[in-house]
Amino acid sequence: MKTRLSRAASILAMAVIVLAKASVLFAQPVDIGSRRELFVDRLLIDRMDGVDLRLHHPVKAPRPKSPLPEKHYFTILHDKDDDGPLFRAYWRETDPDYRGPTHTGHPGEMVCYAESRDGHEWTFPELGLHDIRSSRGNNVILTKQPLVLTNFTPFIDTRPGVKPAERYKALGGYPGPGDKRGKSEAGWGLFEFVSEDGIRWTKKNEVIPYQPEWRHAFDSQNVSFWSAAEQQYVCYLRTWTPGERLRSVSRTTSPDYQTWTKPVAMNPNLPGEHLYTNQTHPYFRAPHIYIATPTRFVPDRGDAPGYDKKDVNATDILFMSTRAGSEKYDRVFTEALIRPGLHQERWRNRSNYVALNVVPTGPNEMSIYHRSGDRYVLRTDGFVSVNAGSDAGELITRPLIFSGKELHLNLSTSAVGSIQVEVQTESGTPIPGFTLADCPAVYGDGIDLAVKWYNNRDLSTVAGQAVQLRFVMKECDLYSFQIR
Repeated sequence: MKTRLSRAASILAMAVIVLAKASVLFAQPVDIGSRRELFVDRLLIDRMDGVDLRLHHPVKAPRPKSPLPEKHYFTILHDKDDDGPLFRAYWRETDPDYRGPTHTGHPGEMVCYAESRDGHEWTFPELGLHDIRSSRGNNVILTKQPLVLTNFTPFIDTRPGVKPAERYKALGGYPGPGDKRGKSEAGWGLFEFVSEDGIRWTKKNEVIPYQPEWRHAFDSQNVSFWSAAEQQYVCYLRTWTPGERLRSVSRTTSPDYQTWTKPVAMNPNLPGEHLYTNQTHPYFRAPHIYIATPTRFVPDRGDAPGYDKKDVNATDILFMSTRAGSEKYDRVFTEALIRPGLHQERWRNRSNYVALNVVPTGPNEMSIYHRSGDRYVLRTDGFVSVNAGSDAGELITRPLIFSGKELHLNLSTSAVGSIQVEVQTESGTPIPGFTLADCPAVYGDGIDLAVKWYNNRDLSTVAGQAVQLRFVMKECDLYSFQIR
């Protein structure tokens, strides 16, 4: 009995130490520099009173006259050339006339390409790279490479000093179905592709090997990118949980895109929940924040005409986030971001995927592309807001350290709504000149509205110090803030 009590006391003491360390860590000021911050997680929130975090659902835009086809595993790249913005689309199709080696993936896989100047209407260039036609013409860019084209997922490499011939990179690879535990064979991993123009690609070596402890892996899009915030390459790849065998996500990093760390399981799944894709990428206005729009896969629901009964499933789109360097996802919201909707075809086998990357398609909007060919639109920064109703409420941040002098907000108020901001010391005492009474109410609707204090005071006098921001709001949605 004494031994048991002693063990229990030891465990309790260790727990107290861990909690104390966590409390100290959480109490440390967060240095945000001049970065834009969104409320997609609770990292900067100390407390809220009378306000809540609200998930905003994207709205379907009018159907394009020339939409992308309804196919598999899309990637949208927001690029530019001498003529201005250029959107590039990549997806997988199958060559119906393929007569090459058979395999247990999708024989005849090929990668197709489209372009857009406005992010809405698409053109399908006649490239002539291969003597094959897709559903949209002769726009095939890769073919006849069994298995490695199943999940071809490109990105624009923004690493300073990257070779022009490797400005575009991609990963592709699929080991086939079945239990592969205890095995690790060459060719089962992910291969690197490189390109100078995003159209003509060269397959290089296998860079992320299959891990022998995995039962199965890599069997959807495996997302990689150069992280300016981490100063290294990052990859979020498909793995399966060992217990419930749920489709899940792991993370690995590399300094050179050749040598990668051992993948770490992030396990964002709720009990029994499959995450078919992860679509994790840096948010274009705050690249230290990575957003994710994974497909949630629900077996034994919906309809699957023409498929085996094992393929009966329903799918929808979720919203998650993680931050540079983190090995976990934040899931403030666990409900769907995009539901299947009214049309019955969206309740069929694997009918709801969105393309990798949320991209800007206007000064006030950003777009998410659905595999149906539809485009969904959100306000810029508009994933999540701090929402106040008709009764005033407030949010107080954790202690922050910043390096700017002007506070800018992305917000929307009603005709009677408003927001005021007070700057407090780390202990919560209002700083003279930056109290609530010194701040004229801000109202309206804008992506970049400035906050002022009387006597033209600016925040440079408290820059570099640990302070808290107190947002007092009424009938208002606050999406992001930046001190610059």
